[in-house]
Amino acid sequence: MADVDPKDARIAQLEAEVAELKVLLSKALGRIAELERQLGQNSSNSSKLPSSDGPGVQRPPKKPTGRKPGGQPGHKGTTRVLVGPERVNLTRHVKPTSCRKYHAALAGEDAQPRRHQVVEVPPLTAHVTEYRLHRLKCTGCGAETSAELPVGVPTGVCGPNLMALIAFLTGRMRLSKREAVEFLDDALGIPLSVGGLSEVEVRVAAALGAPYDEAEDYVRRQRAVHLDETGWRERRRRAWLWARVTRKVSVFRVARAQSKAEAKAQLGEGFLGTAVTDRFAGYAWVDVRRRQICWAHLARDFQALSEWEGVAGLIGAGLLTQAEALFDTWHRHQDGRIHAWTFDRYIRPVRTEVRRLLEAGAALPPSRPQRFCKGLLKLWPALWRFTRLDGVEPTNNAAERALRPAVLWRRGSFGTHSEEGNRVVERMLTVTASLRVQVRSVLTFLRDAMNAWLHGTPSPSLLPAGS
Repeated sequence: MADVDPKDARIAQLEAEVAELKVLLSKALGRIAELERQLGQNSSNSSKLPSSDGPGVQRPPKKPTGRKPGGQPGHKGTTRVLVGPERVNLTRHVKPTSCRKYHAALAGEDAQPRRHQVVEVPPLTAHVTEYRLHRLKCTGCGAETSAELPVGVPTGVCGPNLMALIAFLTGRMRLSKREAVEFLDDALGIPLSVGGLSEVEVRVAAALGAPYDEAEDYVRRQRAVHLDETGWRERRRRAWLWARVTRKVSVFRVARAQSKAEAKAQLGEGFLGTAVTDRFAGYAWVDVRRRQICWAHLARDFQALSEWEGVAGLIGAGLLTQAEALFDTWHRHQDGRIHAWTFDRYIRPVRTEVRRLLEAGAALPPSRPQRFCKGLLKLWPALWRFTRLDGVEPTNNAAERALRPAVLWRRGSFGTHSEEGNRVVERMLTVTASLRVQVRSVLTFLRDAMNAWLHGTPSPSLLPAGS
């Protein structure tokens, strides 16, 4: 066997090392590119909240609408309306005593005097009712019998109206418990501890149990349901707050997981409607033909894709342009400028071009852009459900809007500390979100619910009239 030339051996060794270094360099460059991409993420190209954007983030300028600030032509203005005579507590007639020109004395009546009403709140004070429960002895057998509280009287110190007010302050106005305690003491002269206030919230949540269950059943039977979830804290542990939103009723639930099993629990195994969601894998069990993917999320993904170099960036820019065209067509359809029977004809070119771009992206070498495009092609029917079913929207904005008050509540309370606290959050958010879109009084509903609970009568309903 011929001896190997040391120079040739050295060259072979160096070539092997160079090849290995090239592989390592390629992996390092890929890792650097991925880290730079993550560093460049903001609310315009990812699902991050705008509040998380740093000071250097440049958001794209909003397109000018050409409209002046304030009410637009045709907008129905609002003015203060005088209340009816039945609601006026005191009427005072004010008459001039002398002529403003010649100072002569004036007398008589004005058949139609100008009416001016001033609304005032009387000095706030708590109304205290004391129940003296007597214990009497029977003259025949000597047994003693104690009186029971009348039906509808709570065993605690707070009456039904006060309990409703407390829940309104913390659940609707989002006062912290300490702020609510301060208001009750300062404005009404009602001393109450933070612990006592928490007990009231738990009682209110119990009174809202039947309306909540009815609302949850109603949502699961609707034609379209928007779903979203946000992080929550329970006893310093990670949890999730889920929102299910329909046109008239919204339902919230705190859960320990963000998973496929929990998503099924939210909708119910027999769900037959359309789920409007983001691309979270937990919703993959829903048939793509009964699912609508949020185009607002897709637009951010397209923006992120457009920031890649080369062909992937061009594909992303093209998809972003088509998303803008889709939203423009949708808004014109919502405004009545495009009729329902011609809407599909307007959206068809967008659908065709999106398909072409996604197929081009799926043909790229293995990479994040390629996987993204292939994933959307698998979800293809779920991109266009809104074009085939009335009542389905192309975005999940309804669920995101419903979660904003919950996020503010979480920031002010740092989450919950017990299962009872979870029920308070779930049911108060359900009540406030549902009644807001139905233009119904939250405080009145809470009062009715508390009185029904204390008297053992049917609870008021969160469902819209006629349901």
